Amino acid sequence: MLAPSQTLLQTASGCSAIIARVVAPAHAPDWAQRLAELGFIPGERVMITARGLPGGDPLAVRVGGSTFALRRAEAECVHLVVDLQPT
Repeated sequence: MLAPSQTLLQTASGCSAIIARVVAPAHAPDWAQRLAELGFIPGERVMITARGLPGGDPLAVRVGGSTFALRRAEAECVHLVVDLQPT
């Protein structure tokens, strides 16, 4: 079962989700290409594995077989559909 769309930043740690789209901010249009090169593409499954302290920045995000550190602003670009079924 799938929940409504949200961003990667809004997703709880340990929650599995599927990437719906990546939308770069106007001030950094190259972020969409950079994230795609890392594997953040529609249809891929992702999960936040950890958040930095204090403030939750950066986020450790697992996509495919790799784990990356993303800043909060980058995570806000990744729009998801959350999978409500356990993985």
